[in-house]
Amino acid sequence: MPEVTRFYGIVIKLFFGDHPTPHFHVVYGEYNALFNIETLEVIEGSNSHYENRFCCIKESRA
Repeated sequence: MPEVTRFYGIVIKLFFGDHPTPHFHVVYGEYNALFNIETLEVIEGSNSHYENRFCCIKESRA
């Protein structure tokens, strides 16, 4: 799984040809989550750490 970027302990990864709904994988310590690329909604692995870190990105895209 290629690593796209790493910041504040968060690692963003993408798979080529992964299952439907375009998404990216996020690893933060022992936590893992999948985010929808278009909406930044958590698809799997809901955790407040991710939601708090990405809330400002969601607001800036609106």
